[in-house]
Amino acid sequence: MSQLAEFTQQKLINKPILAMTHVVYGYPSITESLSWMRRLLEEGVDFIEVQFPFSDPVADGPSIVAACHKALEQTLDVDTCLSQLGELSRDFPESRIVLMSYLNPMYRFGLEKLAKRASEEKILGLILPDLPIESAKQYQQACHQYHIDPVWLVTPVTPADRLAMLASQASGFLYCVARSGVTGNSSHEDKAKEASLDDYLAQIKQHASAPIGVGFGLRKRAQIEQLIGKADIAILGSALLDAYNQGGQKAGIELINELFH
Repeated sequence: MSQLAEFTQQKLINKPILAMTHVVYGYPSITESLSWMRRLLEEGVDFIEVQFPFSDPVADGPSIVAACHKALEQTLDVDTCLSQLGELSRDFPESRIVLMSYLNPMYRFGLEKLAKRASEEKILGLILPDLPIESAKQYQQACHQYHIDPVWLVTPVTPADRLAMLASQASGFLYCVARSGVTGNSSHEDKAKEASLDDYLAQIKQHASAPIGVGFGLRKRAQIEQLIGKADIAILGSALLDAYNQGGQKAGIELINELFH
């Protein structure tokens, strides 16, 4: 069992579902994003998914796209980002940080170097949504060498045979997109779509031994409660960013408490 999967299993002894919060590195500034991450960790979130910005974040909705573009007005450096996340990881051993980005900036940095540096900084998971597993052999080898979990994504429209393959190869956790489309607003609360999500997660569980994380469109406590017993990690992205934009850290923490406590 990988370190991420073991961490999740241990945490689930005392919680019905774990919370993963999403933060864009460098938004609205590097200092402020690191302060927000530290506040989240002080509040006891289980995971932070830190997004290193890219100019064309194809899986993300308007809130995260705008945050990425704002962050890129500064000069950002992958190695510095990893060092800063490593400091947080060491300061808060009861939580875990995973790094998310797109292939372009990470390929420029070097995928083997990325896995090595992530390992050094105790960043145990990497999410690259636009890297297909068929093109990832060297990346997978580097992750295996440095004990890093490459996190794969599946969606409700992933073909059954491909879903089974990705689920069976997942190690730290499998990122299950709750609906088709980009991050942000969702209307999947109605009964038909609830049933569809339940069927989708049940299908994944047939093939995945790794923990299951669910994201995209989670905004209400009822959605989180629906996932209990069917998934292990609820991923809060655009909703948290929207709350932060409207009322700063205080509003973001209030949303987390409303959804998870």
